[in-house]
Amino acid sequence: MYIRLLQFELKNFLRNPQFGANLGMKILMFFGMAYMSAIFVALPFLLYFFAKKKMVADPLLLFCQFFIYYWAFDLLIRYFIQQMPTQNIKPFLTLGLTKKKLVKYTLLKILFNFFNWGNLLFLIPFAGLLIIDGGFSTIQVLLFTLGIFAVFYVNNFLNIFLNGKNAVLYSVFGVMAIFAALEYLGIVQLSAYSEKIFYSFYAVPGLFLIPVILAIGAAYLAYKEIYTNFYLDRGLELKKEVGRTENIDFLNKYGVIGTFINNDIRLLKRSKAAKSALIASSFFLFYGLLTFTKGYDNSFMQLFTGIFVTGGFMLMFGQRVPSWDSSYYPLMMTQNVPYKKYLQAKWALLVIGIFVSIIIASLYLLVSWEFYLTVLAAGLYNLGVNAYITLLAGAFNKKPIDLNSKSKSFGGGANSFNMKTILLTIPQLLLPMAVFAGVKYFLGIYPAVASLGVLGIIGFLFRDKVFDMIVKVYKTEKYSTLDSFKKV
Repeated sequence: MYIRLLQFELKNFLRNPQFGANLGMKILMFFGMAYMSAIFVALPFLLYFFAKKKMVADPLLLFCQFFIYYWAFDLLIRYFIQQMPTQNIKPFLTLGLTKKKLVKYTLLKILFNFFNWGNLLFLIPFAGLLIIDGGFSTIQVLLFTLGIFAVFYVNNFLNIFLNGKNAVLYSVFGVMAIFAALEYLGIVQLSAYSEKIFYSFYAVPGLFLIPVILAIGAAYLAYKEIYTNFYLDRGLELKKEVGRTENIDFLNKYGVIGTFINNDIRLLKRSKAAKSALIASSFFLFYGLLTFTKGYDNSFMQLFTGIFVTGGFMLMFGQRVPSWDSSYYPLMMTQNVPYKKYLQAKWALLVIGIFVSIIIASLYLLVSWEFYLTVLAAGLYNLGVNAYITLLAGAFNKKPIDLNSKSKSFGGGANSFNMKTILLTIPQLLLPMAVFAGVKYFLGIYPAVASLGVLGIIGFLFRDKVFDMIVKVYKTEKYSTLDSFKKV
């Protein structure tokens, strides 16, 4: 039966009208997983030899000291990215299949998620190093590895219960962040307690069974939770909330554009998918830390980093225009809605997001004045050029987003993938990087910043002409977009 269900899902994938887009996303996901797999395989070697040669410390103890922080990070990443595969099996609820089989099939798919088995790519080489090079007891290391692996499965099932409980997750992560800061300042040593707890899986016989038992218990509770809510009119129904009237009065003076901005602000406040995009965009502000931790000291890569630091909201929200409005897009197209005003409202929101990011990114002044100038240059280019290109790319993004469903339960709002959007990355990324690096090499940092600032100003001066061109593209793609949004 499970093989038959997999066959149905394969047919659904191959026959989907969005097959090309879905295939592109699968290819991207494959390369993403391959990249993460390579990192997981390399990390145990880096950790082991760094601990032995640089720190002259026990690699196992070092791992146990900081595993508590990785546990919290793993839980956070799962909450935002790991999805529950219930969407594809909803149609089977109306057929003669027992609910138990469907629930077990759902759990099996969750068990074989990359977030679970991917950790073995770290744990197995690390265990091998401990046994072969470190001289640790083979049996004890294997049991320790089993216990740590079970901890990840506890997270896996805990993620099911945390679905939609933002306050709980943020509280846990906030507490861990506070402990990390206190440890950095030398006030509280949470790592010492982490070392005692997780090292006991190796040192004390039988203690590795505790996370194993917890994982089994969590799996049973998760089964009961899913089984209880596995109804079309209960756990799988679209969530409805009491309507609330919200309005930002001062935006009304901007007419139609102000109305559209008001609607988007309501969207960011109410929709789980939009709020997730907003939260994810805030993490882009920390992308600049790679410049210092990874040694990106050349102008080319520094500007690449700056584009992401200042363009997080533009990338996470802007590239999904008009998919955010997919649920009522056909209705909107029957009204007297000026396309240009609609796009200008989206652009204004992106500009606000970029401008706020530039202000917050000024904290990098504490680290490097030259790097902040690079970030500023990237922000100016994002304001005057990339904001338009992102909207233009949205014309080819025909993947609808269900704003009423929880993203982990019903699938995320993955973006469409096609050659046109790939070609648009040339003026988005490669052109400003080449201009900045070239001008800086010959004239210095200040002319380089000014050169991108000039490009941004030119973009602002010709915005009416640019919007006219973007509107033409949206009108050309209008009917194919409507057709795609109807096939949900």
